[in-house]
Amino acid sequence: MTLHLRSFDEADTEAVIALWHACGLVRPWNDPRLDIARKSTTQPELFLVGTVDDVLVANAMVGYDGHRGWMNYLAVSPDHRGQGHARALMDEAERLLIARGCPKLNLQLRRTNTAARGFYKALGYVEDDAVSFGKRLIVDGPKD
Repeated sequence: MTLHLRSFDEADTEAVIALWHACGLVRPWNDPRLDIARKSTTQPELFLVGTVDDVLVANAMVGYDGHRGWMNYLAVSPDHRGQGHARALMDEAERLLIARGCPKLNLQLRRTNTAARGFYKALGYVEDDAVSFGKRLIVDGPKD
């Protein structure tokens, strides 16, 4: 099955949200519709989707801030894993970032996501000697 990569289109919204749910990427504090809407206003050409026979089976949100590239929401449908789709998305993300002059791609993993850790290590990614800090500026989900 050949994966076809292209930029996200608004008509992909429901399929992307369903994919994120199927992959366990949705968290109460990240409203997927708001994440999609925000990405659609900033470098929308770096919001990638992958289709097989016109069915959306993969996606990735990529960004570049002029200093580092970032990968978010890399997802492949559980029914389509093991076919090189995630690698194809990473290759395309790296190609697009290199074309912009991006020197390094960063990504964050949940500590419990050991499968993803192995995947990224196989692609040559290494764990940086850094600590990730975050501060929520806009609360999207429950105000717990």
